[in-house]
Amino acid sequence: MSDGSERREARRFNMNLPMRLMPREGKGRELDAHTRDLSYQGLYFLAEADFEIGNEIEFVITLPQQVTQSGDVSIRCQGKIVRVEATENGRVGIAAKIARYEFIPAAATAA
Repeated sequence: MSDGSERREARRFNMNLPMRLMPREGKGRELDAHTRDLSYQGLYFLAEADFEIGNEIEFVITLPQQVTQSGDVSIRCQGKIVRVEATENGRVGIAAKIARYEFIPAAATAA
């Protein structure tokens, strides 16, 4: 029986995928991170940076050929941080809701 704590509306997939967090508005540097799980509405990832709830983020995730059954597919996403928590290994766990996403053409990722 559910205790009501599960609020996800979309199925999550456990996937450890590399991702690049892009600086917003030209400030800061690009950061590397890894997903723990994701759905079409949101994701949970681990990073070595400080984030605050409500911060807007932009990131790129590349789905590998093993997932897509064709070639690697890169997806650029915009979202908002909804939860931040410390982890045992010194990284920060971040949950974010995806607001928008677009597939990046293969020619753009090869450049």
